[in-house]
Amino acid sequence: MFLRKTERRKNGKTHLYWSVVENRRLSDGRVAQRHVLYLGEINSSQAETWRRAIEVFDEDAQRSRSLALYPEDQSEACHGADVVRLRLNQMRLCRPRQFGACWLAGVLWRDLRLDRFWAARLPRSRKGTRWDDVLQVLATYRLIWPGSEWRLHRQWFLDSAMADLLGSDFSLAEAHKLYRCHDRLLAHKQDLFSHLTERWRDLFNVSFDVLLYDLTSTYFEIDAADLSEGSKRRHGYSRDKRPDCPQVVIALVVTPEGLPLAYEVLPGNTADSKTLRAFLARIESQYGKARRVWVMDRGVPTEAVLAEMRAADPPVSYLVGTPKGRLTRLEAQLLGQPWRKAREGVEVKLLAQDDELYVFAQSADRVGKERAMRRRQLKWLWARLKQLNRMDLSRKEMLMRLGAARSKAPSAWRLLEVEVDDKTGALVFALDRAKLRKARRREGRYLLRTNLSETDPAILWQYYTQLVAVEEAFKTLKGDLAIRPIFHHSEERIEAHIFVAFLAYCLQITLTRRLHNLAPGLTARTALQKFAALQMIDVHLPTTDGRELVLTRYTEPEPELRLLLERMKLALPPQPPPKIAAATLPTETSL
Repeated sequence: MFLRKTERRKNGKTHLYWSVVENRRLSDGRVAQRHVLYLGEINSSQAETWRRAIEVFDEDAQRSRSLALYPEDQSEACHGADVVRLRLNQMRLCRPRQFGACWLAGVLWRDLRLDRFWAARLPRSRKGTRWDDVLQVLATYRLIWPGSEWRLHRQWFLDSAMADLLGSDFSLAEAHKLYRCHDRLLAHKQDLFSHLTERWRDLFNVSFDVLLYDLTSTYFEIDAADLSEGSKRRHGYSRDKRPDCPQVVIALVVTPEGLPLAYEVLPGNTADSKTLRAFLARIESQYGKARRVWVMDRGVPTEAVLAEMRAADPPVSYLVGTPKGRLTRLEAQLLGQPWRKAREGVEVKLLAQDDELYVFAQSADRVGKERAMRRRQLKWLWARLKQLNRMDLSRKEMLMRLGAARSKAPSAWRLLEVEVDDKTGALVFALDRAKLRKARRREGRYLLRTNLSETDPAILWQYYTQLVAVEEAFKTLKGDLAIRPIFHHSEERIEAHIFVAFLAYCLQITLTRRLHNLAPGLTARTALQKFAALQMIDVHLPTTDGRELVLTRYTEPEPELRLLLERMKLALPPQPPPKIAAATLPTETSL
């Protein structure tokens, strides 16, 4: 294996992207390169570290040793009470199951000390149920292969090595225990937030001076008329573009590194602007008063809440985006201000007004990106309108097709004037050049407001761009961790389901932060897929005296996984000890 770099020029700058690749000899004698790991943009010291790790690793991989079934000095038949003769021709391989990703999830669980946290709060039941282990199974399932609790019970648990890793059996996956475990979780939510804050500080040495706050929603494909009066599942503004479905709103606070501090499940009809005041009070009561900077998108805070933040003792600092209407009102005043270079590719204009500082930022990268998006959308819409104009359609059919085109290119639609004749249905369209000029002026530009009047504008811009960490958290919850569909019916279990997804996200972001120091291009999902290749299997060896020797073994890791283990400073556990018992013959099932 070796490092391979790929050069790519973007906006006049050369970017180097690194990957770990290996050569594979093909049957026809040719050599093909196989992509092993994508590392992304890494610095020279990181590249050298990976190069040294690969070189050492390859030397070890070339050493091989053959193991005999018996020691060479005892090749003759042995006799005695401790000697077991095996029927090797009757060896059976049984129950292949997923081991590597489950083991890695357990490592992350212990890194966060969730084993100790939940052992103290979910004690063993009178019947011996280990509720903390049941919860670990639920969180691991959500991290690796998310789905319903019924699928976990019916399929996934037996296809995984969770029973082997936890020293238990199928009792952890009994359906009623999986559901009843949800009923025991919400009482410990605030304690979990405090525990995680300490672990983030210990593991990653993070500070909590800057907090990012945003909201998302998740919907339910049910009839809202069937819901009880006090249900949180309500119709509201849907970020999933499903206004026809009831939903709940999820508010989340994370650090710029994406580490979550707290979340709350709110009724689906809650307006964004009504959530911040309660969250400020909750964070202050849990973590105490401190000088924190709250970074939010436009629409989250109201003018009243911002005034309360400025008047607090000590003042609560904020940085928030502003609606486009405010930019229109301040545009004339901003025109007279000079541009200042905040950092490479970013310029700002500053305007102090009423104990606040307005920061009008322009990013060259964002200008190029948004301009390209607008041109692509406008080009498609213009071609579609010309195509519709050539069609012989009734006015009703024309309006329907125009509606479909508008929904596909809404930004470009606002730059055009489109009319349909009431009688003939003829289509007339033209470009509104005044709107186009206005759109061009605002592409890649953002108006921010803050009460941090003494802070460097470059730092303020960096704070605001870090809002992507919250968006990435929501993307992970809805994508990789598949927070929906939610199959529960009771309000408490719906919130507990979101709680389990939150725990799975904590495991994933912990893995992400561990990988980030190795190479920014390594993602948690990539690592889990690599570890998932490790399988566990039961080797059954019948003996001549009617018993059976069972060797439970996990497969040897492939070279790229051994490299990843070494770089992450992880060591696989020892193989389980062999067992010998009365023979169990395979059963035949008749239908």
